[in-house]
Amino acid sequence: MTKTERITWLDETRIEAEIAATTAGADRLRVREILDKAATLGGLSEDDVAVLCAVTDPDLMAELFHTAEKVKTEIYGPRIVLFAPLYFSNICLNECVYCAFRRSNTELDRKILTMEEIEAETAALIDQGHKRLLLIGGEAFPKTGFQYLVDAIERIYSVKRGRGEIRRINVNVAPLETDEFRRLKETGIGTYQLFQETYNRKVYEAMHPSGAKADFDWRVSVMDRAMAAGIDDVGIGPLFGLHDWRFEVLATMQHIAHLEDAFGVGPHTLSVPRMEPAFGSDVSMAPPHAVSDTDFKKIIAILRLAVPYTGIILSTRENPEMRRDAFRLGVSQISGGSRTNPGGYATPVEEQAAQFTRGDHRPLDEVVRDIAASGCVPSFCTACYRMGRTGADFMDLAKPGLIREMCGPNALSSFMEYMIDYGSEDTCAAGEKAVAAEVATMEPKIARYSETMMRKVREGKRDVYR
Repeated sequence: MTKTERITWLDETRIEAEIAATTAGADRLRVREILDKAATLGGLSEDDVAVLCAVTDPDLMAELFHTAEKVKTEIYGPRIVLFAPLYFSNICLNECVYCAFRRSNTELDRKILTMEEIEAETAALIDQGHKRLLLIGGEAFPKTGFQYLVDAIERIYSVKRGRGEIRRINVNVAPLETDEFRRLKETGIGTYQLFQETYNRKVYEAMHPSGAKADFDWRVSVMDRAMAAGIDDVGIGPLFGLHDWRFEVLATMQHIAHLEDAFGVGPHTLSVPRMEPAFGSDVSMAPPHAVSDTDFKKIIAILRLAVPYTGIILSTRENPEMRRDAFRLGVSQISGGSRTNPGGYATPVEEQAAQFTRGDHRPLDEVVRDIAASGCVPSFCTACYRMGRTGADFMDLAKPGLIREMCGPNALSSFMEYMIDYGSEDTCAAGEKAVAAEVATMEPKIARYSETMMRKVREGKRDVYR
């Protein structure tokens, strides 16, 4: 691991001053000016975000949520993209005190998957109906090192199950060197994702006392190395519950601004994990800065307004009710039917080996049915990655609204594929209603594209996208 210099773009003093300046509450006129600005889909500044973080008045909160809903609908429509995590290992060399995978947790059943077991996990995910997955595991590879990751990606892409396959792999693994990121890009991944956990140095040090992850600057600079290596879709996010959520949101804004300044484009996705109980971790049972449901919804709404064209991801840490609320406020991607222990799909067992406690235990089909019944469209689309619409190219299409001409039809065709090949009778009934409702709202040209693509799927063609 290369020793990195101390980063200079993170200004903790400024963040603390912004929080202190707005602690007394937010000025109603200023809040409404910011919400009007956000409604133009141009994003918000760090100062704007600091003001919104201070909103507590119920009427202003309702206006904040309403504006976030409008922005989310304007850019993403009713689409909710689905994926699943595939944990290749729960062996880790780090000592993250809030995580079940931490090195000192001797009570945890440890496992790293063989290539054959990765193939079995992939087959199980395909049989559920998944088309994209997130490859993730503890921060330790076997003796083959980085090559293990390369081999795992190749094996996943090789698995075919009837009409099913994994069409895009996103990756969440320990920080890599720039040369390793170049090799990772060559494997055909989509997004590289990694979380800073907390942007506060003192808290970070306390929560990560040993292991390679203890190096704050090596971790927080990881996206610089990834993007320098040509990976233009990256995903970031803090773990809410370790420190004051307002600090984390403002620090995330500084991280985004740094990436935009350095590479011309910010992160493709933001994740909003909230700390949940983890086996053998007292810290996880009583988070130092627990985030209430109301504040969690506010976090999602603020981020949606701040970076309107950035995807927001929500995992199965949250329960079904919270996930439904999050769709409305700004979340655009969720995991479904997830397991957070290695081998958990092919051989479901009690999740003593899992990273954290899930709040949503429903199988994928039930999650899909719930999304459709709520008026949204479940999407399994992977077209943008495969068509090269990533990084700055994606933003060039997204900001003038052109990307919706692709995303709407692609979502419907991928959902139709799911319904025909995997959906239960009840899910298909809810899905057909959702599809009809969405087509009815489309411009005539886009509706025609959608109908043509869905007809091809009904006739037996698969992987129909534009």
